[in-house]
Amino acid sequence: MDLNQVEQGGIRYEDRRRIGRGPGSGLGKTSGRGHKGWGQRSGTSRRPGYEGGQMPIYRRVPKRGFTNARFGTEYTIINVDKLNAFADGATVDLDAVIGLGLASKLSPLMKVLGDGELTRKLIVRAQKFTKSAEEKILKAGGSVIRLDHHGRESQGE
Repeated sequence: MDLNQVEQGGIRYEDRRRIGRGPGSGLGKTSGRGHKGWGQRSGTSRRPGYEGGQMPIYRRVPKRGFTNARFGTEYTIINVDKLNAFADGATVDLDAVIGLGLASKLSPLMKVLGDGELTRKLIVRAQKFTKSAEEKILKAGGSVIRLDHHGRESQGE
């Protein structure tokens, strides 16, 4: 094997453009930067949203109202019909649900929704239940345990 037979493994890089090397290169004279102005100078970079000095759109459009997006509470949600995967008498909480792969952990808080039917008698521990979910769990002979945001059984409910 000779050195001229060796090939580089992995990523191949495109050849660099040699700018400012005469008119035949297509990038001579101003080197593709145009004439005068900020972009023609060295060391320039424009921040995202810059519109050449005119008032940018994110400042032209009025801001109104309030959004709760920053303050909303995220829950890992699961429907009642998915709980049929558990055996009768099982205790269902967020760890058990994730252990069976019925949900992915988006939040340490769990909310049970009432879509579908439940045929198992289960003890369900979660922070939130919809009315229909709670009714279906109790109708199947199970029980509902409400937890606070720290995962402890809430007092007074």
